[in-house]
Amino acid sequence: MIDVSPKSKTLRYAKACGSIRAGEPTIDLVRSGKVPKGDVLEVARSAGIAAAKRTSEWIIFCHSLPLDWVDLSFEIESERITVSAEVKSIWRTGVEMEALTAVSAALLNIYDMLKPLDDHLAISDIKLVQKRGGKSDFTDEFDKPLRAAVLVVSDGTFAGKREDRSGKIIKSFLQDQPIEVEVYDVLPDEEDQISARLMELADNDKFDLIFTTGGTGLGPRDVTPEATAAVIEKPIPGIAEAIRKHGKDRTPYAMLSRELCGVRGQCVIVNFPGSSRGAQESLQAIFPGLLHVFSMIRGGGH
Repeated sequence: MIDVSPKSKTLRYAKACGSIRAGEPTIDLVRSGKVPKGDVLEVARSAGIAAAKRTSEWIIFCHSLPLDWVDLSFEIESERITVSAEVKSIWRTGVEMEALTAVSAALLNIYDMLKPLDDHLAISDIKLVQKRGGKSDFTDEFDKPLRAAVLVVSDGTFAGKREDRSGKIIKSFLQDQPIEVEVYDVLPDEEDQISARLMELADNDKFDLIFTTGGTGLGPRDVTPEATAAVIEKPIPGIAEAIRKHGKDRTPYAMLSRELCGVRGQCVIVNFPGSSRGAQESLQAIFPGLLHVFSMIRGGGH
């Protein structure tokens, strides 16, 4: 199976359809409710809903999903019944297979109920017709890459006693984003120096993004949030909330981190924890949604 644990939950939606061909007399029996085995459409609907909820039992690499809604609808023509299935879930992976499975099960049940009446039944055209949710729905495009700086805040790293890992993880992650990292600095845990560097990058160098890593805990030298608070003009609490929520789902210690995020001018400043795992999970929590902030800052709204 694919590991989806790094992903954040989003509303997922999928719609699939398929059809079964039958003779006109058979279709008339379905329409009039006179099929000997019972109400064909109600049985097919129930079967489709049940199958959607059990998709992972049949499709080997599918994950078990908490489905929020499944429904099926039917269109009856002179020699065809078309089945449509819709599925919703707030989860980390899509529901396309659940929709396709629902359609398939419904059609198979229709086939089973009609096969004593018609030797020419044919199932066809099972396909996905729509899906929403996931990262692909939340992408922003830019005429040119955003300019970013990564600041590693650590006394030990600044003194050469400790190798930086979190800053390198941030740089590596951003390679797959519309972002160019132009500055990579290491600073000591000194509030005045951190604030001064943030203002220089935001005001003089006109950077779009500044990521800090380190100094967000409760240690006596952890002052990155205080340094950030001194320079931002508009806080963006939702970003920090998303980081902590994503982290808390993985370790209870994430609730002890004090990340702060905000805007100075047209520059977005984001604090990350100093651990390499914390930095990686924080990036997973806020991308690609973070990039939409620039449309808002530049007057484009949502």
